[in-house]
Amino acid sequence: MTENASISTDSSAALAADRCIIKRADGVFVDPGVMGPVFQNAVNNLFSSNAFFRGLNYPVFIKAMFGTGPDLPRAPGGEVLIRFAADIVPFDSDRRALYKAVKINHGVAEYFFEPVFLPNGADPEGDDLPARLDVDEFVADMWTKGIRFGLDLAQVRSAMGATKSERVTVACRLDPAPGVDAQIIEVSSDIHRSDAPRQLANGKLDLMAFQNRFPQIAKGVKLLQKVPRTQGQDGFELSGARLEPPVPKDVALGPLAGPGTLIETNAGGEFLVSVRSGFLNVDSKSHQIAIGDKIVSRDGVSARTTGNLHLTGDYEEFGEVQEKRLIEGDSITIHADVFGNIVSRGGTIVLDANLVGGTAHNADGNITVKGVASGAVLQTKSGLVSMVRAESCVISGTRVQIEHASNCEIIADEVEIGLAEGCAIAARRVTLERCGPRRQSEMLVYVLVPDSDKIDRAMTELKEQAEAGALLAHQRQQQLDALTSAPEVRQFMLLQNKIRKQEIVLTPEQQAPFQKMALAIGPKLKAIGLASNEIKSMVVARQVLLERLSQLARQKHEATGDCRLALRKVDGATQARIMHFHPDGASVFDIAPKDIKQRLRGPASGETIFGADSGALDWTTPGQGPA
Repeated sequence: MTENASISTDSSAALAADRCIIKRADGVFVDPGVMGPVFQNAVNNLFSSNAFFRGLNYPVFIKAMFGTGPDLPRAPGGEVLIRFAADIVPFDSDRRALYKAVKINHGVAEYFFEPVFLPNGADPEGDDLPARLDVDEFVADMWTKGIRFGLDLAQVRSAMGATKSERVTVACRLDPAPGVDAQIIEVSSDIHRSDAPRQLANGKLDLMAFQNRFPQIAKGVKLLQKVPRTQGQDGFELSGARLEPPVPKDVALGPLAGPGTLIETNAGGEFLVSVRSGFLNVDSKSHQIAIGDKIVSRDGVSARTTGNLHLTGDYEEFGEVQEKRLIEGDSITIHADVFGNIVSRGGTIVLDANLVGGTAHNADGNITVKGVASGAVLQTKSGLVSMVRAESCVISGTRVQIEHASNCEIIADEVEIGLAEGCAIAARRVTLERCGPRRQSEMLVYVLVPDSDKIDRAMTELKEQAEAGALLAHQRQQQLDALTSAPEVRQFMLLQNKIRKQEIVLTPEQQAPFQKMALAIGPKLKAIGLASNEIKSMVVARQVLLERLSQLARQKHEATGDCRLALRKVDGATQARIMHFHPDGASVFDIAPKDIKQRLRGPASGETIFGADSGALDWTTPGQGPA
């Protein structure tokens, strides 16, 4: 390090005493080992000795004293010294007199900037000479006036460069930023077991369901996480006094770890993790979390035991499902009789016993009933409904396979039944090994055939509209061509185009004739503009019609496919008809049970393809071809 350069007798003594401000030919540096209060004292001594820093880097200056702000740069050559100014120079007394008092109120400092003047050294009796304030001098003067932190030098420079007099906020206190208390957050959803009534989305309580009866947790699942406390940031008064934020609170995760869980710390933080698969229990007093063996329910589903179940995974039940009780989950297996409602969000539904008076709905998957379904509703939006025996049921799905069905309403894409008695069935492809009426219920079979007539009529109308629009646009274009081909219009538009491109510059004498020409053909130009806009609108409208026409053509093409009906043996009065449907992309069979009954048991319509007490039928119709 070089010795501190001499400024004046007082400042040299101050620098020699401080030993932390190093002035060299390449700038003024501070030793990182003596930053903070020592550096503040040294700066205070220097400013009090009628000296200031020239070329001050204020952010580095503040960082070295108070530790807030951007990271400090390293000096050239890898030295540890921090350069914060270019030079140390004397503060002339006449120059210091230019700086007036500053107003400080509630952590805000305001300074009134106005034109300043220096005495005329060449002519003491003459007028004072205009002068300009200096930012580096301003920093030193404000220090002596008690403002040692928070100067806004950008605002100061702007005010010094302005020609008007104004009061400007030059410094503000930095309030401390509070920290964040440590907290424990839930990483996995549904970790609470609660037998309280389930709250619905509308805020009401469902008294038939518990909030969370069976929380299911897999091995290795992160359940809780401790978020460490975050320390706040110090603030500073204008005087440089430090303002400390309150200390955040801490919390421990360990007391919450029970059997089947442990505390795991990794790069992501501190977690409470399950070490086995099973059901989760939370101690209501200690809030300790434990995971036990997998629970298989054997008590059944009733208002007393479980209430309605809304599960996030698979479920297996060995007891009965009570009437009006609901089980909602993924894959659901019931080994006993079901009198309630089973809802799958996309797994499989397997009923090993009987389904009596209940329902089975699957959003995307199969439904299997190994016993008897009686007076029930079975529906899947996409999947197979497989049953041994169905009596007085409403059934819908992509495919339906039943060994024996009596008095049922069935709609699907494909239906295969061994023995159908007194049923009403509708599908694109139907295969019945034996069929006939049952008591007072007639045997009705409908083949679902796409109704292409509606699409054809709509496509014809769209084509006619598109052709009419094209013809009208052609007529308007001819009118536009006639207008634009007029000699005076062509001459004006050519001249106007050259003027716009600055290929021609009109003289003042030529302006008047040009404006006269524009007024003369003004009505034609207006007509040209109206015709052009009308043609554009017609083109857009025709494009919309063509897009709709293309959409209908795609719908018609997607609805094509063979429609088949196979009646292997007819035992009693059986009617088979064609039931047209509009191929609008919606599911034919995904409709409400009451709508299925109304559609299949309502007044008969459609072309009859079979009506006899005996015999057999193997009927097909070719699919619709692409439009």
